[in-house]
Order: sequence, then C-alpha cells, then structure tokens
Amino acid sequence: MKTIGIALLIIGITMTLFTGFTYLNKKEVVDLGSIEISKTEKHPIYWSPVVGGVITIVGLLILVIDRTNRRRNSVN
Repeated sequence: MKTIGIALLIIGITMTLFTGFTYLNKKEVVDLGSIEISKTEKHPIYWSPVVGGVITIVGLLILVIDRTNRRRNSVN
C-alpha cells in the first residue's frame, strides 16, 4: 500500500505542475516511388490541475491509512 501511495503522490504532484504534453506523429501523405511527402501532426493532451490535486490527496490518504494500520498492528 505504501508503494501505491507514494506513486500516486508523485504522479499527482507532477500532473499538478505540468498540465499536459504534446506528442508528434509523422504521417506519410504521398509515396510516389522515390518521392515521399510526410506530414508531422501535433497531438496535445491536456488535463486540469484539479485532477493532479485529487490524485495527490488520494496518495496522501493511502499513506496516512497505511501508517495508522501499521501502528494498530504493532500495538496488538
């Protein structure tokens, strides 16, 4: 559980700081023997910083729940 909580925390903080990215796709338009024409297309992917905040909070909650469960188990 601790590993999942840490991973969600890191992903959430990263998603809050960086609200998207763009990847390029090279597409062949025309291929006439030795003549090739290609086109590079940009595909942006964006998300709201709120999504990153929610994922960060979920990661923190998982870490807190894991810590309280460990304390309860060590007392018993």
